Amino acid sequence: MTHREVLEALSGLLLAMFVAMLSSTVVSNALPVIVADLDGSQTGYTWVVVATLLTMTATTPIWGKLADLVSKKILVQTALVIFSVGSLVAGFAPSMEVLIGARAFQGLGVGGLTALVQVVIASMVSPRERGRYAGYIGATFALATVSGPLVGGLLVDTVGWRWCFFVGLPVALLAFVVLQRTLRIPVVRRKVEIDYLGATLLVGGVSVLLVWVSLAGSQFAWTSGTSMLLVVAGLAVLSLAVYVEARVATEPVIPLRLFRDRTTSLATAASVLIGVAMFGSTVYLSQYFQLARGMSPTEAGLMSIAMVGGLLVSSIVSGRRISETGRWKRFLVGGMVLVIVGLSLLATIDETTSLVAVGAFMAVLGLGLGATMQNLVLSVQNNTAQSDMGAASSVVAFFRSMGGSVGVSALGAVLSHQVADTVSAGLARMGIPADGGSSSRSIPDLATLPEPIRELFEHAFGQATGHLFLVAVPFAVLALGCVLLIREVPLRTTVLREDELQPEAVRP
Repeated sequence: MTHREVLEALSGLLLAMFVAMLSSTVVSNALPVIVADLDGSQTGYTWVVVATLLTMTATTPIWGKLADLVSKKILVQTALVIFSVGSLVAGFAPSMEVLIGARAFQGLGVGGLTALVQVVIASMVSPRERGRYAGYIGATFALATVSGPLVGGLLVDTVGWRWCFFVGLPVALLAFVVLQRTLRIPVVRRKVEIDYLGATLLVGGVSVLLVWVSLAGSQFAWTSGTSMLLVVAGLAVLSLAVYVEARVATEPVIPLRLFRDRTTSLATAASVLIGVAMFGSTVYLSQYFQLARGMSPTEAGLMSIAMVGGLLVSSIVSGRRISETGRWKRFLVGGMVLVIVGLSLLATIDETTSLVAVGAFMAVLGLGLGATMQNLVLSVQNNTAQSDMGAASSVVAFFRSMGGSVGVSALGAVLSHQVADTVSAGLARMGIPADGGSSSRSIPDLATLPEPIRELFEHAFGQATGHLFLVAVPFAVLALGCVLLIREVPLRTTVLREDELQPEAVRP
């Protein structure tokens, strides 16, 4: 495809990616209003987020595998339709139960859009040329991340929270039409056998483990019988899934032979660790700005520009340099070093740290992430046969999402525990009973609290947020170790791998 043809097709794909990212960020500032309006509980609040995360993460490798078997264009459009139906139901939801179900259905579409955009781009351009387009993906990610909280806050304050779900529908429709007109990828038709058993076991095992990491520490103790039962059940189902994928399935959802490639194995491990470090720590920055610094949701959204700006710059610059030179490892290593530096700097923040300094630390982290995330996928795609491109690309995204899910839940439990301890100790020093710990574990409305108690909560959240970044640093260091061990293979200049270009051997 020519550069112009790629850009035309890319426009529809980027619209699809934008609407997927927007669905996650636009609802964040509206959740307190939504839960209050539908008479929900803290458990319901958690599940509005977890439901989408569960279905998105668990189905990512399935979408990737389907991309190797059927029309990628139809798959992207199907994901858009699923997302749109889920959004409509969520917007009209009369209760928390319906909203949570709609969010889970919406997550099926988000998982498809997240996985398929990378796969389709890999089908259009060679790895050597792919870097120059990574900047557009980074820009789309940045725009959705910045605009989501701002748009969500504005909609809640003007027309109501239900429009947070309706706002993505016109964009999804536009993406569908643009893809229909511009995306033309040859479909290799062959007889396929979809691995329903492996897919079911994979989704089941991942879902059980994500339920565990999402609810442990809040609904039941980490060391309780319920916790142990979920862990054992999840691991047992996943073990059975591995057996089916390795021994039974003729068309496995995740071909285990992919992990024979050293680059794929190391990049997958690095993706898990980056997911824990990145998602697990940065997701609580908005809470830090609102509860430790007294900002409004809109102001907190504006603070994210520092990190997103760094991500945007480094993804564009590194992508163009990689396309020019064909060398990518230096950017992966440099990016991971910046991630470690950024996390270490953010580990020093508290409620008194200068906002200029916090913004600078976030920019450093963004620079590192921009040079790392897309290029890890690129390193895997460069070593992968085109026939396995969907599965390989989605495996990296799947494990990064898994790491993020674990990180959000585990570090969230750390944050909650530390805040509760600090607040309880502070209330005890003031001679104020802590209501059995419930007041210290709830998220307060700071504007309604007396000055001493408000300052206590601000100190607790400020100190605990810095501690989260400190906990995330070792995971980033391990990810750097994985990246250092990856053997650099110069980017190929063809969509097909060299062995795929050879004439097929004459069969007897």
